[in-house]
Amino acid sequence: MKFLIRYFFRTLRLVLTPFMLLSEKLSTPKAASRNAADQARVDRACQKLALYQFSACPFCIKVRKEIARLGLNIETRDAQHDDQHRAALEAGGGRIKVPCLLIKDDAGQPEWLYESDAIKAWLQNRFPVQA
Repeated sequence: MKFLIRYFFRTLRLVLTPFMLLSEKLSTPKAASRNAADQARVDRACQKLALYQFSACPFCIKVRKEIARLGLNIETRDAQHDDQHRAALEAGGGRIKVPCLLIKDDAGQPEWLYESDAIKAWLQNRFPVQA
């Protein structure tokens, strides 16, 4: 019975993944506009960030949409299919859970931020958009 349940959900995930990714593409908001100097400053700050994610995870999609809305150039790392990124996530953050934002401070010390709402709040606080 456990076997059937496992394969049912794997099949369901395979069927739903393309629809989730298409939905993300169609509903991703436009990036916030900044002047060139502000965008350069934001891009430099984003070089210290990396998002560990799975492509079809709904919580990861939520964070990626916020990243797009804020106009941020944050590296995304696939912890689902890339064994090196998966191992780095487990070694650094202590667990394989996505989304996870790796934040390196000026001294290079890493901070691992889990939970999509916490990541969104941190990004909105760190990179506010003028209305």
